[in-house]
Amino acid sequence: MTRDPLISPDFDLAHHGKVRALETVAERLLFRARPLVLAVFAVASLFFAWQAAMLRPDASFEKMVPATHPFISQYLAYQNELRPLGNVMRIAVENTAGDIYDRDFLLRLRAINDEVFYIPGVDRGNLKSLWTPNVHWYEVTEDGLRSGLVIGQDFDGSPAALDQVRTNVARSGRIGSLVSEDGHSAVILAPLLEKDPETGQRLDYGAFSRRLESLVRSKYESPTIRIHMTGFAKIVGDLIEGARAIGLFFGLTILLTAALLFGYCRCWRSTLSTIACCLLAVIWQLGLVRLLGMGLDPYSILVPFLTFAIGVSHAVQNVNTMAALMVGGRSAGEAARGTFRLLFIPGTIALVCDAVGFSTLLMIHIDVIRELAVSASIGVAVIILTKMFLLPVLMSYGGIEAGALVHYRRKLRLESQRLSRILSNFARPRWAGVAVAVGLLVLGGASWASRDLMIGDLDPGAPELRPQSRYNRDVAFMSSHYATGPDVFVVMVRTPAGECGAYPAASLVDRFQWTMEAVPGVESSVSLFDVMKRYIAGTNGGDLKWYALTRDRYVSNAVHKFVPSEMYNGDCSMVPVTLFLSDHKAATLDRVVAAAEGFARANNGPDAQFLLAAGNGGIEAATNMVIGDAKQEILLMVYAIVSALLLWEFRSWRVTVAIILPLVITSVLCEAVMAALGLGVKVATLPVIALGVGIGVDYGIYIYNRLEGFVGRGLDLQRAYYETLKTTGAAVGMTGITLAAGVATWLFSDIKFQADMGLLLAFMFLWNMIGAVVMIPALVALLMPRLRQGAAQPAEGVVAALPGLPASARKGGRTPDQWSKSNR
Repeated sequence: MTRDPLISPDFDLAHHGKVRALETVAERLLFRARPLVLAVFAVASLFFAWQAAMLRPDASFEKMVPATHPFISQYLAYQNELRPLGNVMRIAVENTAGDIYDRDFLLRLRAINDEVFYIPGVDRGNLKSLWTPNVHWYEVTEDGLRSGLVIGQDFDGSPAALDQVRTNVARSGRIGSLVSEDGHSAVILAPLLEKDPETGQRLDYGAFSRRLESLVRSKYESPTIRIHMTGFAKIVGDLIEGARAIGLFFGLTILLTAALLFGYCRCWRSTLSTIACCLLAVIWQLGLVRLLGMGLDPYSILVPFLTFAIGVSHAVQNVNTMAALMVGGRSAGEAARGTFRLLFIPGTIALVCDAVGFSTLLMIHIDVIRELAVSASIGVAVIILTKMFLLPVLMSYGGIEAGALVHYRRKLRLESQRLSRILSNFARPRWAGVAVAVGLLVLGGASWASRDLMIGDLDPGAPELRPQSRYNRDVAFMSSHYATGPDVFVVMVRTPAGECGAYPAASLVDRFQWTMEAVPGVESSVSLFDVMKRYIAGTNGGDLKWYALTRDRYVSNAVHKFVPSEMYNGDCSMVPVTLFLSDHKAATLDRVVAAAEGFARANNGPDAQFLLAAGNGGIEAATNMVIGDAKQEILLMVYAIVSALLLWEFRSWRVTVAIILPLVITSVLCEAVMAALGLGVKVATLPVIALGVGIGVDYGIYIYNRLEGFVGRGLDLQRAYYETLKTTGAAVGMTGITLAAGVATWLFSDIKFQADMGLLLAFMFLWNMIGAVVMIPALVALLMPRLRQGAAQPAEGVVAALPGLPASARKGGRTPDQWSKSNR
């Protein structure tokens, strides 16, 4: 049987002796114990499948926020006091047949209020609606201040009682907050507890959202009653519900990948072995995540897709290399051994680069991103085991089918490699110069276009969901019918204990509110002192001349007892100032933060300190800051570590530049595409940038590793690149298409951020492939001109020695000079 020089003992892949020794030792150990290897993988797979079956959805408010950011630290210090302003569900009950002053509607509102009260996770003491005992009306009479419940316990639904409710609502000052401005809907405010006080378990947002749907919306909605629900818990619940369709997309991805792989190799043995190994990688990854005590949140639930797609893309190299070796005369066992030796080091380095892309996300101090990084890194580590060790063993038994080898020989015929011949011209100086010049122009243009890229959300509502989703339609309803919209930014004013109502603090807060209400995007504001002004005027005959702050401690103390407890903390050392925003877009939050921090710097002192920030607007602003600071750090870290690995692998800064520069172009181009599509850099999109770099470098490693091998055999650069394209280049093309196809199925998800991630990842995978195929040979030709003529004059018969060439090409094959002339 003819021996292939590419896997002979003296074949040098530009590694030093220790690496070759490592490959040889690993190969001997692996293939001498093939039954044991299969048994170990089988037992481990059963164990991890058992663990994966116990994996459950897991999402929490705390995981979604940057806990170490000063804004969040200051919010958490007053979390109990700020609960009514923090994680709150707003449930609007709309009467589509009239206003709220209707007996049947108000009784239905009470039933919904009671239903919400008993849902686990609701902070019952702070629940607020027209029916709760913590909502009062106040009025000034000749006898002084009078107050009472908005809907009294004696409500009987009579016309007189309805008129009384209408009067009480007007006197309560709740129009625009608990009652819509048009009087056709009323809101139930339900603050949530992050942990159940009885069990200590974290709130299950998926179960909570499902209870809201079944116990509230499905139960009480009718032709005359419409339910609108907004809040963090509903966003997460809808994301989890949308992610339930992920199984369908995963099945579609498997079928699509199997079809692409079979179309490429025409071998069912290889296709099934590859799919099986990649599915085992997914099972192992999910099982290990369960063992680490983590669950699946709406972000990390996408990791199994990536694990599967990455595994298949790397396995394509195994299938391609093994086919080449079997066409060259090797048996299935010998070809499997040769494939292992050829791909062990470059494949491992490529997968380590993938892991680096994921692991740099640990720099972001947001638990949901860190868990994604850990889960994805586990997936890559598992792929190293299944792709590097299990797949070669499986293929050593089955090999490549005879029909597939015939197909492979046909593909390698010179007349069928027109695209390879064209692309090989990029290894010529003239074509190389044009390619690099165009690449640099694209880089410059993308850099200019990416200037418009914003940090944070660019759309109102929940950009993670589709604009036409039920949640975003509910947000639009709330914003258009209530003065106090769902987006709030809370500033905490810290004072000496017992001094929260004193005039020095009051005057500063009053000035602060005036300043902030002039900021575009701030609709209104409310604080303890707004309520105090109203009661000061009330205790003075309702004279508006008295609607002002007072320096008199006796007056302020007298009215302080009328102020709701949520307007200050227990020892009167903190006053929250709530700013109601028009939206939580990045530009709005930037303006609010800049104005609030500017006021704080100029006015903080012993009487009052302004601390940012709470509310969903404050948390979004902190998240945007963390993402903005981490974006460049992550990219620099990814490129630094990947560059170091490439230097270790190839011992050349020129090779490193040739592989890295196409990745840089694609990264900047991706940012330009995000800016053009109106996508901001946020929790959902930042991982894409790092993942694209880590995974994209695979193409360059495989291409240059094989190109270097052909040059080392004496071929000139253009001919060496042509042979690279015929073998590894075809597999790289398949890799790019497989990866892109795997994530492109996300475009059909009901969850918009999943669709956005799928679009961006597909774009990066394809452009990284194109950049690698075009730019790497061009950069090598310009940076390493000595390789253009080959490392040495090729020996007679070198063409015939190349693996996979058909017999017609081996006999009297053309010399490199003749070959080059035919391609000019």
